[in-house]
Amino acid sequence: IKKAAAKRGKTAQRGSSNVFSMFEQSQIQEFKEAFGCIDQNRDGVINKADLKETYAQLGKLNVSDEELESMLTEGKGPINFTVFLILFGEKLNGTDPEETILAAFKLFDPNVSGVVNKDEFRRLLMNQADKFTAEEVDQAFAVAPIDVTGNIDYKSLCYIITHGDEKEES
Repeated sequence: IKKAAAKRGKTAQRGSSNVFSMFEQSQIQEFKEAFGCIDQNRDGVINKADLKETYAQLGKLNVSDEELESMLTEGKGPINFTVFLILFGEKLNGTDPEETILAAFKLFDPNVSGVVNKDEFRRLLMNQADKFTAEEVDQAFAVAPIDVTGNIDYKSLCYIITHGDEKEES
């Protein structure tokens, strides 16, 4: 399971400077150049006029204001370079399909009970593969359906990872 998938829905974390660790330095430089091309007025923020001018330079003159506004709302605020990187990170490191995530959880559920032990899963997340930090595990567990015996209902968690948590949307 990708870290990005576990963190999905945590819009309060959008401003994290951790976004720079998602990319190689050469990629960041390429994104910086692309950002500079789009930021037509060089004010450090991409706005509707910047997008309209960029499309015009690419030969597309009939972009509606609604389309431009829709693009800008993805940033949930002013699109500076960090937000630009976050948006690309979300697109490039998207969530695995629900079946893939379920299959991964089933590896930790030999009895096919539909649950995995929270403490055992924490240990695995912090010691295997991407090695989550304690804070990242806590963030993932914040949205995880955990019962009174300390088991995670991983089918429900897979749904939350792939579709979002309705409680957080409000």
